[in-house]
Amino acid sequence: MSNAHPATTTAGTTTTAKVTPISGFPEYLPSERIVEQRFLDVIRETFELHGFSSIETRAVEPVDRLLGKGGDTDKEIYGVSRLAGDDADAAKWGLHFDLTVPFARYVLENSGKLAFPFRRYQIQKAWRGERPQEGRYREFTQADIDVVDVGELSPHFEAEMPLVIADVFSRFPVGDFVIQVNNRKIPNGFYQGIGLSDVTTTLRIVDKLDRLGPEKVAELLVESGATREQADQCLALAAIRADDLDFVPRVRELGVTHPLLEEGLESLTSVIRTAMAHAPGKVVADLRIARGLDYYTGTVYETQIIGNEDWGSVCSGGRYDALATDGRNTYPGVGISIGVSRILGLLIGQGLVTASRSTPAAVLVALTQDDSRDESVAIASALRSRGIPCEVAPTAARFGKQIRYAERRGIPFVWFPGAGESGNEVKDIRSGEQVPAAVDSWTPPAGDLHPTVTRTD
Repeated sequence: MSNAHPATTTAGTTTTAKVTPISGFPEYLPSERIVEQRFLDVIRETFELHGFSSIETRAVEPVDRLLGKGGDTDKEIYGVSRLAGDDADAAKWGLHFDLTVPFARYVLENSGKLAFPFRRYQIQKAWRGERPQEGRYREFTQADIDVVDVGELSPHFEAEMPLVIADVFSRFPVGDFVIQVNNRKIPNGFYQGIGLSDVTTTLRIVDKLDRLGPEKVAELLVESGATREQADQCLALAAIRADDLDFVPRVRELGVTHPLLEEGLESLTSVIRTAMAHAPGKVVADLRIARGLDYYTGTVYETQIIGNEDWGSVCSGGRYDALATDGRNTYPGVGISIGVSRILGLLIGQGLVTASRSTPAAVLVALTQDDSRDESVAIASALRSRGIPCEVAPTAARFGKQIRYAERRGIPFVWFPGAGESGNEVKDIRSGEQVPAAVDSWTPPAGDLHPTVTRTD
């Protein structure tokens, strides 16, 4: 994976200035790009199998809208301004740092044209002004699904989200995974039940458990105004995890009561019960999951790759009830986002996935001589008409050199026009087998038709 840019050109002349990479803006080599495209294909196909419609929103939003949507967004937003003109210094717009905020605006602008409940998926880049590190970038691709309704949103959609994600990740070559689920009403009600009034601060501190550990989190809770006993109770709640409905009696054993807590337990029970029936072993109730953003109000999700928990969450989201409102109607929703660049950066960066070749072409059509290019182009066109990706050799070099070209590109088959009695032969350059072939009937094995992506370990 590369971060370099091409040399600039001015009036058609290429400069010789040194190319300086910009950290946090990943660029893939062809083989890595094939891995990314296969992941995106799986995501898109699975989302559409579940009935989600595709949309795309603009890259920029008004800065005041971005600033008002929770978290330390003022530190994340890249402002956009013109380099010339009267407003050169006025950054009225900012690049979106996620896809949820622009989606909320999209719903408000198009509510009269959408059929509710509206099921959408969106695969786009986002930009975030954070310190680049492994798996975290300034420019990255996200893949989101959301269901939004008018006024009220049925809770069964909260149970549907992890089923969709389980389908996606089951088709990824990432190994085993787990989707961790909580409901914000559980910690909200619990914290109020033990006398903590600053629920937002408490949630944000508890959300740091993975990074800081329980002792440091307890210290931060005490510094924020909790007693040590209250901090210990918060940690006891966060320690509850179950892949069945056992989390309910374990919460009750803590002896805290609050109406909001009861609502959360009931909602999470429904999600876990659905998961047990339709995605067994893939979804767990994990009461430490908090999700720090302010707009989440119900179920929240985080997904981890088993064996690589130190990567943190690679897919997250939750329910929101007031993110989109026009003053007359409120549009509650629930959504979940796959960190595509985050997953790929980690998998590719650590050499855990690989593409079978760096080109889509399955066949190289050889050139017998320079003036026979038209014949080779006709063969390639006939193969392409039957869905076989191919390219024509760049020059009429010796056949051995053309084969080596195919090897460097990873192309498994070389087609030789007029090479045998039947008129054409095709060679599998891996095995050395060369057989007669007809352009209207020969097809490569299914596994060779397109590049494949596999996990190397």
